[in-house]
Amino acid sequence: MTQRNPQLNARGELLHLLTTEGLPREMLTHILDTATQFVSVSDREVKKVPLLRGKSVFNLFFENSTRTRTTFDIAATRLSADVYTLDIARSSTVKGESLLDTVANLSAMAADIFVVRHSESGAPYLLAQHVAPHVHVVNAGDGRHAHPTQGLLDMYTIRHYKKDIRGLTVAIVGDVLHSRVARSDIHALTTLGAGQVRVVGPRTLAPGDLAPMGVRVCHTLEEGIRDADVIIMLRLQNERMSGALLPSSQEFFKSFGLTPEKLRLARPDAIVMHPGPINRGVEIDSQVADGGQSVILPQVTFGIAVRMAVLSILAGSEA
Repeated sequence: MTQRNPQLNARGELLHLLTTEGLPREMLTHILDTATQFVSVSDREVKKVPLLRGKSVFNLFFENSTRTRTTFDIAATRLSADVYTLDIARSSTVKGESLLDTVANLSAMAADIFVVRHSESGAPYLLAQHVAPHVHVVNAGDGRHAHPTQGLLDMYTIRHYKKDIRGLTVAIVGDVLHSRVARSDIHALTTLGAGQVRVVGPRTLAPGDLAPMGVRVCHTLEEGIRDADVIIMLRLQNERMSGALLPSSQEFFKSFGLTPEKLRLARPDAIVMHPGPINRGVEIDSQVADGGQSVILPQVTFGIAVRMAVLSILAGSEA
């Protein structure tokens, strides 16, 4: 008997968004197509549509965040939802209340959607198993595991500039080992038919055991980005590292930092992406980050539309 994907209901509709892994190509494409309809909302004088009017969205960020939390706030507000962002530092969780008890209490306040970021991998899955059937959970990043809306906005950005993901060579460069974004991107890219996905970094941060994910592992930047259509740079996640995995950030930049000279190895029309926050002079040179091939700021803008798409699709589905 085939086990049903916990993110989908019996009709194949999106019930929770926990990871890009295992999501059918049709669902990924549906989310991206829906996001296209919301991009123009940002250009309107009145930046609101009534799709989530009467719905309550609770943002539970147990980890620090700027872009993700703000864009979820904006997305839910533009959909006319009632948005509540829990101040975790002042919540009962600091008094020892469990995650499930916190959510149970908030559910009693008629929550419809929980957007959850947590340092522990699997926390959003735990919530999804315990919320009422009509309540939806969105993973806004859990440990090293997944960051599906970042993965989706990266796919939207690539599709926007390249028209089609199929057949593209995409290089993901930097601290792949600790990156939930890298994992979400890899699953989405392979499902959507990218020609070749390369992970690029020193052996300590881009280990060979990533190869079973369907990627080519490269340990020099030159090999990794040569003739690439898309380059996704990642920051060094020092807060997740245990032990000395690198000699220094200066050494890392010398070998794996993306400079204008190195960028010339990629295709002339290659785009450069970064999920943020950027560490200039560590993984990317300012001339590249601010240059003509960079689409880092449009990524943030597209993130609002993608998160509007996810929230609206979830609000329209039933258990």
